Amino acid sequence: MIFVTGGSGLLGSFLIDALVARGYAVRALYRNAIPTGATAQQVEWVQGDIRDTELLYASLDGITHLFHCAGLVSYAPQDETALLQVNVEGTAAVVDACLQRAGVRLCHVSSVAALGGATATPEAPAGPLVLDETAKWDLGAEHPAYATSKYLAELEVWRGVAEGLNAVIVNPSVILGPADWDRSSTRLFRYAYQQHAFYTAGNINFVDVRDVVAMMLYLAFETSLMSQRYVLSAGAMPLREFLTEVARYFQKKPPTLQVPTWAAEAIWRLEHLRSVVTGARPLITKDTARAGRRATSYRAEKVQQATGLPFRPLAETIAWCCEGLLQNLPASGAVVVS
Repeated sequence: MIFVTGGSGLLGSFLIDALVARGYAVRALYRNAIPTGATAQQVEWVQGDIRDTELLYASLDGITHLFHCAGLVSYAPQDETALLQVNVEGTAAVVDACLQRAGVRLCHVSSVAALGGATATPEAPAGPLVLDETAKWDLGAEHPAYATSKYLAELEVWRGVAEGLNAVIVNPSVILGPADWDRSSTRLFRYAYQQHAFYTAGNINFVDVRDVVAMMLYLAFETSLMSQRYVLSAGAMPLREFLTEVARYFQKKPPTLQVPTWAAEAIWRLEHLRSVVTGARPLITKDTARAGRRATSYRAEKVQQATGLPFRPLAETIAWCCEGLLQNLPASGAVVVS
């Protein structure tokens, strides 16, 4: 039997579909509502907190492989504590439970954010950066809280490996797939659908959720590789080009006005002040305002050599996501801001 954390998320749901299609029995952890659908009905769902080591230990009875997909993605200052609780403490609990269950193979889903890379600033914009699995975390550099939480989560996995854990780590870039309109990376598609006029400069690295699932399954089941990390990224694309391509599929107007660096810096400061005064979540933060400002790309040759699997072209992935999202429009046909 296979255990999956984060089974209701974008990656987890596609992973469970693939596991069930292969004939595996699946047990999955959820926190709030049990996912619906034909595949979800074939899953043994366990409700609980990812930090509950005792619950995880009990849930691993009869389990041979664990895919740790649960995680929090946020760049809001209000979520810094939650990021540490979910991403770091949650991973520590998963590792501890695995160590108590001899024979469980762990596939931990990290992020390219855990590879580090100095953050560009208005005063000192940095040049292009190319990273792979050998990247070293710069303790002296400024990192978003999300990136730090994913780095610390990886340290928990390496701690487990040192204690005998059989584990591999995957570091995907931004995962694209047709999920709910207001969740995960789908918000980028929603932004284009709503015909916003503004965009920021910079590139974003993407990967198709189907490719992530296929490579995770291969690494977990088809190889005995362990104590390794693998970058999963199909390539980079300027944000404006991505939004324009998405808008074209949706038959919407693409963004045409680039937000200057000075304006982005002023906006996130005003949003921070507003959030402090009102308690509301900022629409833009320092980290999101500066995201992609430094041209960064990720080499993924290692996983392709290990699995022999190619990445889908980004144009194909965008078309597939747009088609799936259009089939999942709200009944009113309006995609609202939330």
